[in-house]
Amino acid sequence: MADIDGDLPFTREAVRAFRNEPADGPIAEAGVGELNPLALRAARQFKANVISPSLLTGLWRLVEFASLIAVAMAIFAVYVGSDFGTMSQYLFVAAIGAAAGVAGVELAGCYEISRMRTRGKQAMRVLAAWAAAIALVAVLLFFMKAQSDYSRVWLAAWFAVGGATLVLGRLVLGAFIRTWARNGVMERRAVIVGGGRNAEALIRGLEMQEDSDIRICGIFDDRDDRRSPPIVAGYPKLGNIRELVEFARLARIDMLIVTLPLTAEKRVLSLLKELWVLPLDIRLSAHSAQLRFRPRSYSFIGQIPLLDVFDRPLADWDWIAKRVFDIVFASIALVMLSPVMLGTAIAIRMDSKGPVLFRQKRHGFNNQIIDVLKFRSMYHEMSDPTARKVVSKGDPRVTKVGRFIRKSSIDELPQLWNVIRGEPSLVGPRPHAVHAVSSGNEAFVEIVDGYFGRHKVKPGITGWAQIKGYRGEIDQADKLKKRVEYDLFYIENWSILFDIKILALTPVSLFKTENAY
Repeated sequence: MADIDGDLPFTREAVRAFRNEPADGPIAEAGVGELNPLALRAARQFKANVISPSLLTGLWRLVEFASLIAVAMAIFAVYVGSDFGTMSQYLFVAAIGAAAGVAGVELAGCYEISRMRTRGKQAMRVLAAWAAAIALVAVLLFFMKAQSDYSRVWLAAWFAVGGATLVLGRLVLGAFIRTWARNGVMERRAVIVGGGRNAEALIRGLEMQEDSDIRICGIFDDRDDRRSPPIVAGYPKLGNIRELVEFARLARIDMLIVTLPLTAEKRVLSLLKELWVLPLDIRLSAHSAQLRFRPRSYSFIGQIPLLDVFDRPLADWDWIAKRVFDIVFASIALVMLSPVMLGTAIAIRMDSKGPVLFRQKRHGFNNQIIDVLKFRSMYHEMSDPTARKVVSKGDPRVTKVGRFIRKSSIDELPQLWNVIRGEPSLVGPRPHAVHAVSSGNEAFVEIVDGYFGRHKVKPGITGWAQIKGYRGEIDQADKLKKRVEYDLFYIENWSILFDIKILALTPVSLFKTENAY
């Protein structure tokens, strides 16, 4: 029977008692709500980050590509010589052969984690793929009438040493993968939504998959224990759907699998409406469904069919690309704008008493709370760190310097330090203060249905909504709705080129100051 931390046996009575036990401590750990003690304990267990299987396989492709080129050039240096002109010719052929080798291994299915963690099963496939790549290189040299320009000993040695390098490297990696899987360092963490027979059938099916990297973290269901048992296939029901949203914001979860029958259309749609705001892959289990779709409609975990509903934005390589983009451009911006920031700090110090910088708590990625830095634009004794009162035109709390730096958005420049620290991004939905309200004193979440969906990516210093003119005071519900609409468009259509476009247009958008006070 599954347990949490390996020391709590989950009987039905224990789960009921633990779920209903009064909270004794800081349960609202994620800063967004409360969890029952059982769900909180599970969330703490799964709080640590894990190695992404898809990220690992992507990195290993690069490692093998570079290794094959390195082997080829090492053999060239030992056997052929060091002439620069000849070396460039060999390097070109080595790059083609290495690319063909990686492509062949990919076609052989040997970049799947389930196969990479095996000991001997993948060796023959990898060697066959590498042999096909070397044969392709030989054929190309023949048709180019260049076979006499390249050493046959070099090509044969490259095949032998390159093949040995691929196999030995994978044996070592496989040992690490098996260790990481046992220690929970590399896994895909899934939460089951909906209990009962469908959930049990899915869990049993997943457990039968050989070398599965799926780790089931628990079950959430709104139904009571009569309709949805507290224990399903050894896994506890941790709470209801509201608690699931909070759980997913505290724990590091990769996937939600909804096991409700597809025929319960209204209930499924209701669940998806609540869950789509989370930055997770959301799948519908088709394991027990009577309906059948075309094979390409499904994704699979082993032999278990799932219907893709939502994909996590900015996963794996996209996340890395955006992070590198942020560090590079934020560092350049800090250097270029340092005179402006220094001048602003001096002006603020001369204009009014108090610190130059101002910290404010705002909603960040996955609705977590972050502290953002700003240049202080209000009188220190009148500052409003919770943003409970909207800044309006002619607001007496704003200093003379503050009016200028707010209109020009210079007050936001210290957030470049936040970007380098990894809390916000350069581009993304603008982070709102935790207690921010409209000028009508309405909380933003009350104005826009699905408001927290804009937190599926990191917030940004600038964003698509700001480029479209939606910055500053929110005095009408439609302004917030349009802002969220543009934020969601950005999330759904993100690319590095889109980020570059937004950064390029940001200086122009700063001239639209009608709502910036």
